[in-house]
Amino acid sequence: MNKNSPGAGLTQSNRDQTTRIRADLASLREDIRGERMLDWFAADPARAESLTFKVAGLTVDFSKQRVNASVLSKLQALAASTGVEQAIQAMFAGAVLNNTENRAVLHVALRGSVDDDLCVDGENVSDVVTTELERMLAAVGKIRSGDWSSVTDRKITDVVNLGIGGSDLGPRMLTQALTPFHDGQLRVHFVANVDAHELLDTLQSLDAETTLIIVASKSFGTEETLANAKIAKNWLLDTGHSEIVNQQMMAVSSNVQRVVDFGIAADRIFQFRDWVGGRYSVWSVVGMPIALAVGEDNFRKLLRGANLMDRHFREEPLHTNVPVIMALISIWNHNFLGYGSQAVVPYYHFLQRLPQYLQQAEMESNGKGVSRDGEKLLEPCSPVVWGTAGTDAQHAYFQMLHQGPEAVPVDFVLSRRCLHTEPDSHVRLLTHAIAQSEALLCGRSESDSRSGSAAHKYCPGNRPSTTVLLEQADPENLGALLALYEHKIFVQGQIHGINSFDQFGVELGKQLASEIRPMMTGSAPLQGRDASTLGLMRLCRIQPGES
Repeated sequence: MNKNSPGAGLTQSNRDQTTRIRADLASLREDIRGERMLDWFAADPARAESLTFKVAGLTVDFSKQRVNASVLSKLQALAASTGVEQAIQAMFAGAVLNNTENRAVLHVALRGSVDDDLCVDGENVSDVVTTELERMLAAVGKIRSGDWSSVTDRKITDVVNLGIGGSDLGPRMLTQALTPFHDGQLRVHFVANVDAHELLDTLQSLDAETTLIIVASKSFGTEETLANAKIAKNWLLDTGHSEIVNQQMMAVSSNVQRVVDFGIAADRIFQFRDWVGGRYSVWSVVGMPIALAVGEDNFRKLLRGANLMDRHFREEPLHTNVPVIMALISIWNHNFLGYGSQAVVPYYHFLQRLPQYLQQAEMESNGKGVSRDGEKLLEPCSPVVWGTAGTDAQHAYFQMLHQGPEAVPVDFVLSRRCLHTEPDSHVRLLTHAIAQSEALLCGRSESDSRSGSAAHKYCPGNRPSTTVLLEQADPENLGALLALYEHKIFVQGQIHGINSFDQFGVELGKQLASEIRPMMTGSAPLQGRDASTLGLMRLCRIQPGES
């Protein structure tokens, strides 16, 4: 184990203590198995208040989770025995948390949350972050004002961001989430899929002479992104302007040489360091599309909100640390109560991509099979994360949430204040969200007089949920919301003893795709694979003369 990794300081005594705590938690699970949360509320009038926390513009209500004081106390002991407090400080200090790739994990530095004198690889981290942020925001200002014009000296009207994974999910989600803060200066589009339908459908309605293309790839080796970049580059060149790529194509990457080799000018490259993981890069220059849509001030507010959550996470003790509590409850639900998935339901139209964003944030981070030491894990470390926006969700899968035999914990994400001019609609929206959380808690008995006696109407209730209430879905509060989930995921990974910051499982499929592509194009014989794979390739192989 790398001496700087957060698990390096754990002794055998810590591990023995963790084993005992886990056994105690298993006993507590049996103790509460037949208990109902409604009885806990009745026995403790202060339960809702004591399990509701306010931080950075968010109110987080954990009181509808299947935890009591004994469970929470023991979960906090679990966090202590697995070195969570030390790991938090190690992250902010630039320790090598990503031990498999020998990298620090410093996305928190992107929002000004590390000490000014922190250096990594001989560079002052704050200076690096500030330099690239200011350079990016200066370019954003010029593009939005028209000072950075097209090759024909016209104002840029549209921006197309080409990226996938962390170079798409975060920027796309936040650009949509901040729709009420768009000022109409630019239209921002996103393309991720290597399926050219997405790119061609986007480009067909745009004017190449007023469109800026951003190619976002940390390594600048991502096949899907580079395939789309080549198509977009040719689309620009089809205008007949030889200088159009230099003027209207830029890149966000940590690999400058590959970008230059592709044909994008060095002064059109915005860099971020390898201590910023892709799925945590929305705060970096990868967030350029967000800034182009909402402007510099709103982008800085986004960073400020995340910074507020960072400070809370770094400074608060375990028992009042909201990301820690959220992580502990997730581990309780997943690893002790046996819930296999986690639904995230934002009751806010423009946050509809939040569940998809959190799928990557959690499942790519913690969907691991071995510990930091390379030992096989005996339990899963990540639930399946899924969801869509409410109230649409109620008419899709809430039937299962209420009556299915397996309970699914739900995170309800709400905005107290609306950003439109129809307050009655907003009251209806909030009413539905609150009612759904109550329905999951209370259920409905067969003998409920309002419904009549019928087994098919029975809803068991006692199903866990957390409500996260934003004061308003503005840049600062959204920044705090994403940082809350980032830190929660980090804590879960630390407790499980895994590296939450690599993703080698993603690489296997890419590697195999590069091997079989020559067979699909006819430049290599169909051989050396299993019978099913060979059969599928025969069916899908494009024959000479086919389009």
